[in-house]
Amino acid sequence: MADNKIQKIATRESYGNALKELAEEFPDLVVLDADLAAATKTSIFKKAYPERHIDCGIAEANMMGIAAGLSLTGKIPFVSSFAMFAAGRAFEQVRNSIGYPHLNVKIGATHAGITVGEDGASHQCNEDIALMRTIPGMVVMCPADDVEAKAAVRAALEYTGPVYIRFGRAAVPVIYDRDTYKFEIGKGNLLRQGEDVTIVATGICVDSALEAAKLLAEEGISAEVIGICTIKPLDEEIIINSARKTGNVVTVEEHSVIGGLGSAVCDVLSEKLPTRVTKIGMQDVFGESGSAEALIQKYGLDARGVCESVKQAMGRKD
Repeated sequence: MADNKIQKIATRESYGNALKELAEEFPDLVVLDADLAAATKTSIFKKAYPERHIDCGIAEANMMGIAAGLSLTGKIPFVSSFAMFAAGRAFEQVRNSIGYPHLNVKIGATHAGITVGEDGASHQCNEDIALMRTIPGMVVMCPADDVEAKAAVRAALEYTGPVYIRFGRAAVPVIYDRDTYKFEIGKGNLLRQGEDVTIVATGICVDSALEAAKLLAEEGISAEVIGICTIKPLDEEIIINSARKTGNVVTVEEHSVIGGLGSAVCDVLSEKLPTRVTKIGMQDVFGESGSAEALIQKYGLDARGVCESVKQAMGRKD
């Protein structure tokens, strides 16, 4: 992990920077956007490679079809929009035009989760991971910071097949060390050793989990923290091994507790190592308008909220 977390950067910005940095290495990379290049940060790529950027207008479903066609010509299209539009509005086209023929299309979905903030419930997509997990053969990733986000974009480009990557609007701390971090699709990261409880987190909640573990340590609770970027395929081994050691698992995600990381963890453990699991996330509710910081706190996704939920989970009787 990084020596400090003073630096903050939004993973949507990491996405834009990564596309630009990788463009020369991947000459077949093309980027599509739906009239949101400034917000998704693909404008960074567009400025450097205008001939390889296509603005499809406010027509996300059509954009997915264009990307499918481009992939059949040998291009590697990265389609970009807000998660609500990329996963929600265009779900049918992603499923039938990209997923079903298993095409080499990458979907960069920004502004996911409640940290979209003041845009409110209509734009706060807390269902996208669940939707994308159901598409056969779709790789689903949710990076925690700038370092992991850039690594995920590279991994997606090197992988042949459909990939969905979730990025956020708000600036978040840099967790991983730029010089030593190694990324592999389908592999999680053991970030902190513990004996009493396992906290499995994804996206911006990885930072909350690590900070919560520090608070728990002050109360004599040893929490193991696992960072998961690839939700599908999930690193079953790291989760099973930790669950076997602690016997108590808590998942944390800026997403609905239905169908996301928590559900993926439950799927694995219920089959291979029945373990008590508590899911922290959006509890079958829509978000609301407010600052990202206030919403994260209200819905218990900050360090203090995670700490309290973990303590409640550990005190629960079987």
